[in-house]
Amino acid sequence: MFKVDELVVYPSQGVGRVERVESQEIGGVKADFYIVRILSNNVTLMVPVANAVNVGLRSVCPADVGQQIFESLNDRTGFTGYTGQNWNRRYREYSEKLKSGDLADVAYVLKELFLIGKDKELSFGERRLLEQAMGLVSMELAYSLGRDQEAIKDDINEMFADVIAAQEKND
Repeated sequence: MFKVDELVVYPSQGVGRVERVESQEIGGVKADFYIVRILSNNVTLMVPVANAVNVGLRSVCPADVGQQIFESLNDRTGFTGYTGQNWNRRYREYSEKLKSGDLADVAYVLKELFLIGKDKELSFGERRLLEQAMGLVSMELAYSLGRDQEAIKDDINEMFADVIAAQEKND
């Protein structure tokens, strides 16, 4: 059970704060809901308490996990480069990872898209996924590590400075 004022992560939306727990009757059934305000866009979500875990609502990762995720972004072992994989298949895979709410999965998408961008120009859809992944990762890491989100973004961009330079050269 999450507490009022606790920071939580809602998949594909990012970090939010539990504002209150409310009871409402819907279709003749009384249920309790977490009222969560997403911090990046001020959107308010109603998440059924009984279904919160199933929809992926979770606490912000602890600092040690956040630091591991941050460091994993800089690890390029295992990336063999752009393989020419079908964009639709990749898009579906990446979208599922973003929806999973798992920070490691979202960081994987961020890193993969940055690195693919070194070998080929990213499509509009890929750039949108990259921006979404950057927002989700940087926001959670900022709260996890007690740092400013823009500073986290700057550090991530610095990690991929060679990739960004290659992309700009291709433009």
